[in-house]
Amino acid sequence: MRKTSLAPSTALPMTSKNGRSSESRNLVKDFMDQTCQVLQIAAVSAALMFCDPSSSFAENMHDFDENGVMATIEQDISKQKVVAPAPENAMEEVYKLISKYYIDRSISQDNVDKLHDQYAKILGKGEGDPMDLATKLTKSLGDKYSRTLNIENYERMQKYDLIGVGAMLMPDQDGQIIVGAPPVPSSAADKAGVKMGDFVTAVNGMSTEKRTSFQIIDQLSENPNAKSITMTFRRQGPLDLANEGDIREIELAREFEEVKNPIEYSLARRDDGTNVAYVRIKEFNALVKARLGAALEDLESQGANAYVLDLRGNPGGAFQSAVNIAGFFLDDKTATNVVDNNLAEMPFQTTKGKVIVDKDDPIVIWLDKRSASASEVFAGALHDNCRALTMGDRSFGKGLIQAVYGLKNGGGLVLTVAKYTTPDGTDIQGNGIQPDIASSLPSLPFFSSDTSKVDFEKIMSMQKACNADNVL
Repeated sequence: MRKTSLAPSTALPMTSKNGRSSESRNLVKDFMDQTCQVLQIAAVSAALMFCDPSSSFAENMHDFDENGVMATIEQDISKQKVVAPAPENAMEEVYKLISKYYIDRSISQDNVDKLHDQYAKILGKGEGDPMDLATKLTKSLGDKYSRTLNIENYERMQKYDLIGVGAMLMPDQDGQIIVGAPPVPSSAADKAGVKMGDFVTAVNGMSTEKRTSFQIIDQLSENPNAKSITMTFRRQGPLDLANEGDIREIELAREFEEVKNPIEYSLARRDDGTNVAYVRIKEFNALVKARLGAALEDLESQGANAYVLDLRGNPGGAFQSAVNIAGFFLDDKTATNVVDNNLAEMPFQTTKGKVIVDKDDPIVIWLDKRSASASEVFAGALHDNCRALTMGDRSFGKGLIQAVYGLKNGGGLVLTVAKYTTPDGTDIQGNGIQPDIASSLPSLPFFSSDTSKVDFEKIMSMQKACNADNVL
C-alpha cells in the first residue's frame, strides 16, 4: 500500500461587515463553520447538485424554483477519520435532514416526530416503502419547494454540473476536498472506480490545498472546452491514519452534451454613436460563464458601449454561476447575502480582476414575471451596486434556497434551508425585484431583441444619480 502524508488545509476566512460586534462576528463565523464555505466550496462540485448526507459527510444545498436547480450551498459536518455509516433507510435519512436543516422553525417538530415514529413502526413490521414514507414526511411540511426525487429526476440535474465528471466534491471539516457522494451512475468518475470518501488532492496537477472552490472553477474555466480533466485521488483505508492512503491520478472525460448554449447576442449601431449590445441569458447552467464571457469579449471588440441584458423568462440556474458572471460587470463587490434558519447572514463577493464590460457603459436589465431565483440574484447584484437599471415587470420573487441531498437509494431530497437577499437587504422571496423603469416588453412566445426604445441617456443619468447617492 502506497502511503503519503499531507498537511491539512486551512479553512477559508469569514468575511464580516464593518462595525459588527465580536459576538455578531462569532455568530457569522459559526455559520461559516456550519455551512462550510457557503457557495464558494460548492462551486468545485463536479456534479454540483449531488451530495450524500450519510454520517460523516457534507451536505450540499441548492436553490430551486419549480423547474430545477437554482443555487448551491454546502454544509460540512465531516470528520477526518472515515467511519462506515450505519444502515439506514430513506425515511430515516429524510427525517434526520428535516429535523436538522429545515428553515421554518415555526413548523412543529412534534408533528414531524410523530409521523416519523408512526412510519418507523410500519417499516419495522416489514410493511410500506421507505421512499414513499419519506415523500409523505416531506409533504407534511406544507412547503411546495421541499420534495423527494426519484433516481431519474435526481440524475437530470446534471446540466448544472460545472465540471462534468459526475463526482460531487466538497470539503471535510479541515478543508480537504473529498468526494461527498457516490458518483453518478455511468459517469466518468463512476467508471473509473471513484468512491465516496476519496480525497481529491489535485486537479489538473494543481494542489487543492488552501484553495477556494472559485479558484478551482476559475482554473478549469480557462479551458472550458477541455474534453477531460485529471484528478489525483487518495483513498483512506480502515487501518490508515489521517492523511494516509493509496494515491491514484485519473484522467476523467467531461460530458456536457445535453447542456444547451444559454446565450444569444447581437449588436445594433445607432446614428448617435451608441452601439447597443443585446444579450439574452436563458438560464444559468454549466455553460453560462464561458459562453457569456466569450459573447461580452466579442461585443467589446465590436465597439459595444451600451448593454441590454435580457433575463425575461429565465427561471434561474446554478447560483454560483449568477455570482460568477456578475464579476464580468462588478469587481469584488457583494453580489448577494445568504441567511440561514438561525438568521446568520453571509455575503458573497464577485471575483476580482474579471471585469469585461467597461465601467462607464450603461446597462439595463430586462425582467418579467418569469425571471426568477438566480436571475434575481444577478439582477439584484448589478442593480444594488449601481451598475445597472432594471426595466420591465416585477420579477418572480423566488428567494428561498433549497438543499438537494443525495440518498443512499440513488434518489434525493430537496429541502428549504435558507434564503437570500440583495446586497441592499431586499428580501426577494414573495417580493421580487421592482423595475426602475416599468415598461411592457414583448414576452412569450416571442422575445423581441429590439432595443431601439431604450433611452440610454436616461439610463446613464439614473446610474450616475445612484452612484452619487451611495457616495454621500
